[in-house]
Amino acid sequence: MAAEITANTATVVRAIMAREVKLNHVESVLRELSYPISREDAAERFDDVTLVLAEGEKNLGEHVSQMSDAEFESADDLENEVFNNLPRRAVGEPYQSEGEG
Repeated sequence: MAAEITANTATVVRAIMAREVKLNHVESVLRELSYPISREDAAERFDDVTLVLAEGEKNLGEHVSQMSDAEFESADDLENEVFNNLPRRAVGEPYQSEGEG
């Protein structure tokens, strides 16, 4: 019973602390970590972050956990991997910026 309450409390805390970040602002979130950092540690730290993409959303922790690199040397290194492992449509239509419409 106590373990169930603890698990439920952890879920509630994560839901309260969950945050959404637009893809073009992901760098600020990545800079919160100390580097180098393992893929597993980075994924755990970002399990409460939802990336808002041009088409849909993606959990950043889950996204990082699926990357092939075992470790990231810097925020720039991790940012490159975040973008390189997204589908093309996640960043919007080719040759268009957010300001066009």
